[in-house]
Amino acid sequence: MRRVDDGSCRINDALRDSASAPDLPVRKSARRIARHGGWQKATATCIIATDDESFTYNARVNRLPPIQCHKMIIKAVKNGVSTKRIAAALDMPHAVVKGLLTLLDGVNDEAVDLLKDKNIAPKTIRLLRKVTGVRQIEMAELMVSANNFTAGYAEALILGTPKDQLLNPAEPKAKAGLSVEEIARMEREMESLERDFKAVESNYSENMMALTVSRGYIKKLLENAKVVRYLNANHQEFLTEFEAIAATEGL
Repeated sequence: MRRVDDGSCRINDALRDSASAPDLPVRKSARRIARHGGWQKATATCIIATDDESFTYNARVNRLPPIQCHKMIIKAVKNGVSTKRIAAALDMPHAVVKGLLTLLDGVNDEAVDLLKDKNIAPKTIRLLRKVTGVRQIEMAELMVSANNFTAGYAEALILGTPKDQLLNPAEPKAKAGLSVEEIARMEREMESLERDFKAVESNYSENMMALTVSRGYIKKLLENAKVVRYLNANHQEFLTEFEAIAATEGL
């Protein structure tokens, strides 16, 4: 027998031949019992995959980003639905629903637009409130470019934010394990990294086009036997580099 955890209960998905076992045993779980209003049977009908495809519940779930969840809750509340009723319908703690209701308070609209379809943690969004609107946009752009939406990355960006871009400049920056000097050095290094990152990003497309065209031209040159013989006799170091470039599958 093979036990599978589908996120809400544990199912003993045992037999691949459903004809030999029409009723599959299911482990009891508090959530499943609550949904059924009590447990009266030792078995329950389940849908299983007969193919060896490593089928899981999570593989068939389209997760809703927190910002979209916030907008849906706002719309429901405007239509007269109470937050307690929403929490019951979504099987979520009431405190979580109330937190999502005010998730975007103090967050710049342009930053929200950049992150609206990203699976970003609510804690990360709340951290954006510590900086000004312009800095929020910059942080959102950096997170999207790096494809990193964790709270730890947001905290690092905030630590590297100049004081004049903090919402409360008078409040000292603090991080466990880091001294004031280390935080100041991190701020300088983060500013330099962001500047270099934006410079690379702005020239990336142009550079990639030039490299692609150059590689194609070099491959054409190496198809000419006379050119190869000349390079081999007079500029062997160039020939080695050209061959390495021509053999590259992707840039």
